[in-house]
Amino acid sequence: MFVVNDRIQIPDEELQFSFARSGGPGGQNVNKVSSKAILRWHLAENTTLPPEAKARLIGQQRRRITTEGDLLVTSQRYRDQERNREDCLERLREMVLAALQAPKPRKATKPTRASHRRRLAEKRRRSATKEQRRGPMEE
Repeated sequence: MFVVNDRIQIPDEELQFSFARSGGPGGQNVNKVSSKAILRWHLAENTTLPPEAKARLIGQQRRRITTEGDLLVTSQRYRDQERNREDCLERLREMVLAALQAPKPRKATKPTRASHRRRLAEKRRRSATKEQRRGPMEE
């Protein structure tokens, strides 16, 4: 059982790990050891995440979700498999915690009278500058 917080836990059956060879520098070790961890989580099967949080997670992580509806999290930060596996789980925890927080609703505000006047004055000033650049009008 993967514990996200005190209320949400993801069953281990929903998480699938696979390992591949890491890219980048590292000498012969990179060519021999499959240390890159790939975590696959099928979101449709999940029952522990609230529906609104699941929808926010899908919206926030669009690029990580496959056409089958799996969320992919990869890590090749470390040179050993176990630390990369733990890093994947930590990243998943951060993603889920971010999705659990509902966005603050925006309060609509009007610009102040002074800012409105400043904007119009700047527009007039800019218009005058551009008008001076033009040559005399031929009729």
